[in-house]
Amino acid sequence: MFYIPILLTIIANVFYHIFQKMIPEKSDPFASLILTYCTALIGSLIIFIYYHKNINVINSFKGLNWTSCALGLSIILLELGFLLAYRVGWDISFGAIVSNVSVTLLLIPIGIIFFKESISMANLIGILFCIIGLILINYR
Repeated sequence: MFYIPILLTIIANVFYHIFQKMIPEKSDPFASLILTYCTALIGSLIIFIYYHKNINVINSFKGLNWTSCALGLSIILLELGFLLAYRVGWDISFGAIVSNVSVTLLLIPIGIIFFKESISMANLIGILFCIIGLILINYR
């Protein structure tokens, strides 16, 4: 079960980038976001109703706070960023890796400072390789 969620994110992320790249260039990016999120809302509602057959639905929302709204706003910016990146010519094979490696490098100090995560020597060597890879992948 440990690897199933990561496998799910990998599969979803592959399709995410394929579909982002395939959105027609002449379409309005905000109309695309609206349709995307309407589809996500309907899909989430269907899964939510199925998952909560014998549970009080109202209680499911009681533990939430502002972070769910902040996450929603960050997802909108993420979607818009990738859509615009692909429209200005980023390759599907490089846009995602540049973004993901950069995000990972920025999250390392955040994880250490705010979430008390630790880092090993092997991790540091991997980070160094990520930085070298990021430099090399952007060298044309």
